[in-house]
Amino acid sequence: MAALRVKRVDWLVGITVLSAMLMVWLVITGLDAVFQFLRQLGNVGKNGFTLTNAIVYVLVTFPRRLYEMFGNAALIGGLLGLGGLASSNELTALRACGLSKLRIAVAAVGVVAILIVGVVILGETAAPWGDQQAQAMQLRLKTNNVGLGGASGLWARDGDRIINAKGWTAKRNGTHATVELHDVRVFTLTPDGQVTHFDWAQTAEHDGRQWVMSQVRSSTLDEQGVHSTAIPSQRWDSHLNPQVLEQSVIQPQYLPMRDLRRNISYLEANNQNPGVYASAFWTRALYPLNVLVLVLCAMPFAFGTLRSGGLGKRMFIGMLLAIGWYFLQKAMVNFGTVYGVPPFLANLLPAVVLALAAWLYFRKNG
Repeated sequence: MAALRVKRVDWLVGITVLSAMLMVWLVITGLDAVFQFLRQLGNVGKNGFTLTNAIVYVLVTFPRRLYEMFGNAALIGGLLGLGGLASSNELTALRACGLSKLRIAVAAVGVVAILIVGVVILGETAAPWGDQQAQAMQLRLKTNNVGLGGASGLWARDGDRIINAKGWTAKRNGTHATVELHDVRVFTLTPDGQVTHFDWAQTAEHDGRQWVMSQVRSSTLDEQGVHSTAIPSQRWDSHLNPQVLEQSVIQPQYLPMRDLRRNISYLEANNQNPGVYASAFWTRALYPLNVLVLVLCAMPFAFGTLRSGGLGKRMFIGMLLAIGWYFLQKAMVNFGTVYGVPPFLANLLPAVVLALAAWLYFRKNG
């Protein structure tokens, strides 16, 4: 237990890594936000999209950018922090005092572990909310007749009809991805705004040619009262553009874990492959582990050649590691999807590989 007690040297390493990491996190997130703002400027003037909308879009998506960039910032910031200590020979002094490389690395990773708690909370609260607002803005940009209304779901106007869908999931028909709407309500209105017909459907899906509603209850309102019928399925003559919905609504990687879990349960209950939702769920669930293992595996570089290198060299190696990790993770997840490996295992394998590499290094070098 004494070996795990926080000492003054741990504070030295932790504060150094923390300051470097916060600097990198702010810089790379800020640059990403600036590039996104420049892209949004190209939309100004389309369907009433204004400069204020562009600024709001960047602001509401900033929490998600903080979440996504944290792993890279932790990696590069850790290298910069320990690399700075190595350049000033402070790491050599710490080693001479009897501190092992593993103990120094754990002190650096400990700072990341503390911050990642807040980052995960951010990724499950403010980030999904902001992405929902941004998706609604992008949907309005593509069409004036469709909008997202938070908990009330998707709203659209289709001629004399108002459409509301409480939820949606991604589906794939062969090579074509589409949207399946859930809990669909269609209100048919008169010119003066009176409801003359109401349809409720459990689901509505575009089959490539037309919309089809399933488990439909139709009600007609007239002077004699309300007349209702139930139909297992029927063609739905709607002008909703499935491509617009697909591009604007299907972004599972931005959903909170509770929504991903709900969509997975829905698809499994209907004997459908949860696919992209399961992969996104386990990517989010294993995010803290992946970041911590990645930072731990980067620490050995601070004890070696980085002592003779400057800021540019540490940044370069950090970016190489981040890019290499990105492709390793994507390759293993895609490999798992092709060969039927469970999403949990496919997302866990990259972290296991890196953890094994770190264990072998610290076992050999102390």
